[in-house]
Amino acid sequence: MFDPAHTETSLVAEATSVAATGARLAEILTGGGSSMRDPGRGDLCFEEDLDLLPLERGPEPPDTWAVDGGQILVADARCIQVYAARASRVRWQEGRCAKEDEGALRVGLFGMGEEKRVLAGSGAPVSADSPVDVNLLRDWLEWVSVSECVEEALPGGMVLVDGDLQPDWRVSSSWLEELLSRADARGVVVAGVTKHTSLTWGGAPLLGRLERLAADSLGARACWWAPVARTRPDVGAGIQVVVARLDPDARFSFRIDLPGSMGRGDVERVLGMLSALCDDAAFPGYPYPLSVADRLAACPPYTRDEVWSEIEDLLDAAGVPIDVRERAFADRHRLMERA
Repeated sequence: MFDPAHTETSLVAEATSVAATGARLAEILTGGGSSMRDPGRGDLCFEEDLDLLPLERGPEPPDTWAVDGGQILVADARCIQVYAARASRVRWQEGRCAKEDEGALRVGLFGMGEEKRVLAGSGAPVSADSPVDVNLLRDWLEWVSVSECVEEALPGGMVLVDGDLQPDWRVSSSWLEELLSRADARGVVVAGVTKHTSLTWGGAPLLGRLERLAADSLGARACWWAPVARTRPDVGAGIQVVVARLDPDARFSFRIDLPGSMGRGDVERVLGMLSALCDDAAFPGYPYPLSVADRLAACPPYTRDEVWSEIEDLLDAAGVPIDVRERAFADRHRLMERA
């Protein structure tokens, strides 16, 4: 039975909830807390004091590689899914793309234990009892591509990774240590650039607070950087985290991960070289080679359709009836909503 009093009470409770949430969010975003942390992981030791340092643009690296990955759900029977993933590479030399490598799609089944087959033979340094999902597959494909880029990059070059320099937690930390050692021996810098980080300062997004401070102290069009954190000594490969605004027209700064062995002078030099890759009018402040790699790695709907079409041909050849496929993979929730 309809109860007007109950409905009115519910509306008041909803309004109160929205008001309380908005008030608390305003408090967090404008608060003055001083503690920094990473809600996603606990392996960073943060600087006690943050120094905002001016940054001068340097020359472009002689050779730059950029790596990004993409994934897409092809079909979903809830108990088992078909996913596709890939890692793409871009080579940038003398102000232009010298190579675009879309990367081969890796297609696999996930669920009911089938996902263990996906990494079989891939060389992934993952424990046999570790859970496997599409995020691990994509992450490993990216790091394999990074390793290839390290071997192909010219001395003095850079390899840029979309995201931080902390592989999936299931990947052995010793693998990254060995990769960074090889890069250092070849005179190649591996750097991670994160578009949207979870780092916080006083509960609010760290980057937003730094951007406001930098605008007030250095000016609205200043390029700058700030050392933020380092990985704990017991966490394997040493990584240092900085935040930098790499172009005067950039709206945002970014988290940048670099090898922990680099001194402050080398960090500033590398950031200056990275800044030289960040002056594209469409993507100011973000390395343009990474934006190209992002476009290549994306898996648009037609990619899903192409993969599923190939699988359907194989199912036809195996004699699997169409109605069996439809009963397994039809989106019943969406179909019922349409009805």
